[in-house]
Amino acid sequence: MRHLIAFATTLLLANPAVAEDSSVRGKADAAVKAAFATAPPEWKSRLEQDETMAVCSANENAPPQALYEAIQKREAATVLYPSDGEFIGDWKKGEALAQSGYGLRFTDYPARRENGGNCYACHQLTRAEVSYGTLGPSLLGYGKARGNGPDEVKAVYAKIYNSNATAPCSLMPRFGHNKVLTPDQIKHLVALLMDPASPVNKAE
Repeated sequence: MRHLIAFATTLLLANPAVAEDSSVRGKADAAVKAAFATAPPEWKSRLEQDETMAVCSANENAPPQALYEAIQKREAATVLYPSDGEFIGDWKKGEALAQSGYGLRFTDYPARRENGGNCYACHQLTRAEVSYGTLGPSLLGYGKARGNGPDEVKAVYAKIYNSNATAPCSLMPRFGHNKVLTPDQIKHLVALLMDPASPVNKAE
């Protein structure tokens, strides 16, 4: 028993949670800032956590219910809906955006062309594209399964604009909130997911 206690004590002393938080996290933050030392000042704000990110990090993406609800309420208030009330754009443009990983390069600032959504990095969307990530769920048949009524379409727009508005501490980027994609671009991605003519919904 003494040996087990000594071993456990050694592990705790060698790697206490508090020391890990202050030392490892501090080193990681310093390394990130050093890597972007030449980034323009307005770009560097992306290296700082906002309130939601800080809460999610502190709670390992599983905040207690009260914080979960506070995040959802705060982030939902940031969603900027289209002024024309239209939520569906051109699915062909949405497919091009889903394929494109261009953007957010501090060496190309301001960007020479529009950012992409890089959706295939995390999701399967069509049968034709065989190279896709699996960090997120497959979206094959997304609109076909859920229907494309006004409420469903609006919910998809909000999810893409700010994922934390619907799923606090989601790993999905907050594309609109962080100005990665414009409202019009988000409309095109909504079309890709919801338009019956989209290859996403033609999948068998």
